[in-house]
Amino acid sequence: MAQTGPGLTGAPQLLRAYDAVFDARFEDVPQLLTRTCPPAPSEACQVLDAVALWWQIQIDPLNKARDQEFQSKVDASIAATDAWAKRDPQRAEAWFYVGGAYGARAQWRVLRGQRLGAARDGKRIKDAFEQALALDPRLEEAWFGIGLYHYYAAVAPGAAKVLRWLLLLPGGNKTEGLKEMLRARDNGQLLRDEADYQLQVIDLWYEKQPARALDLLAGLHDRHPRNPHFLQLIAEVQDVYLHDPTASVRSWQALLDAARARRVALPELAETRARLGLALQLDRLFETDEAIEHLRAVIAGKPAAPYGAVAQAQLQLARARDRMSDPAYGLSIDGWRALGRGDLMNASRALSQSLALKPDDSVTQYRQAQLLLAQKNDAAALAILEGIVRARAATPPTIYASACVDAARVYEGQRATARAIELYRIARGVFGADQRTKDLADRSLARLAAL
Repeated sequence: MAQTGPGLTGAPQLLRAYDAVFDARFEDVPQLLTRTCPPAPSEACQVLDAVALWWQIQIDPLNKARDQEFQSKVDASIAATDAWAKRDPQRAEAWFYVGGAYGARAQWRVLRGQRLGAARDGKRIKDAFEQALALDPRLEEAWFGIGLYHYYAAVAPGAAKVLRWLLLLPGGNKTEGLKEMLRARDNGQLLRDEADYQLQVIDLWYEKQPARALDLLAGLHDRHPRNPHFLQLIAEVQDVYLHDPTASVRSWQALLDAARARRVALPELAETRARLGLALQLDRLFETDEAIEHLRAVIAGKPAAPYGAVAQAQLQLARARDRMSDPAYGLSIDGWRALGRGDLMNASRALSQSLALKPDDSVTQYRQAQLLLAQKNDAAALAILEGIVRARAATPPTIYASACVDAARVYEGQRATARAIELYRIARGVFGADQRTKDLADRSLARLAAL
């Protein structure tokens, strides 16, 4: 029997179930599927059921406890959709779900390093979606799988291309693949979120467009704030690709706050992952004492997920304790904490002792300058800040940009506008600095230009 109408049967119900998957409302998926099929075909719900389990695996990818169940479900969905397409070969929708079922298995096989099986599934995905479009050119969702195949076939490394040749798989086209994926994203009924998720991977790994990937992830997080995976990925992109540890700290803290308030799914997993991420970034930002508190909380909680969390926390804790064993480092943090409390006397004592041990440490020098500013000793603070500015190669970027901005503010107070402008311009160009510091420099330049 030929398909009687364009697109996917029961699309609104399918979209509600798919939204639940992206919301990480996995407990709601079974009930939603019972209300989805019918009107949607039962095979569609089999595929979505496997996709829901795949997303649970993605959120904790090192944990293989669900692998056997996923294999069983996805293989059953492949068998069911293949049988449907054989019974009704003129129905485009049947072929679409064949491609969707193989697509779920291919992603899992890539995660588990099963390259040969993933390549074979990739060919089946492409063939199924092409058949769907031949029968119904209006089935826009099918372009997504074709585009994915074309893109990855074009950018695959040499070894994968040899594998493709051995399997007689057709080649790809990167540009056309992107166009096809965007077409499905913009015109399809169902796959916008899936398209955005896959496109952010492409932007990071192959297109070298981390800012664009971050925008896609921000959109996913806005539409699906209950899913902790998107905020985690935002924090990781800010760290690994944008080299902005302070922005990463803010994202990890947002995830921790949401987890503790139980505003996200899997709150225990999300809290653990947030604490591990915070600890890593805080240690890099010379806030190792706070990092240690997060790591101790993870170890004390003995979380079952994410997989390997306690071992990771123990490893990070050993490194952090080793760093804190340096007397100069510990005194610098003690002085910084005292300054944060407004205890200027103890801050002065600890920072002076730290600098006596390591006089060239730019982080402690910066903290000493902040103490002097709090003591209204702008001249002495400015001398230290200018020394930090001159020692750019030895200064962490977050500290360097902040020193430039703080010195510029002092110069503004002295009406030395030319030097202030010069320092603001330097600050906004520091790679790896806090974006907020660079934004402040930009606003200050705009303000001075308007005078």
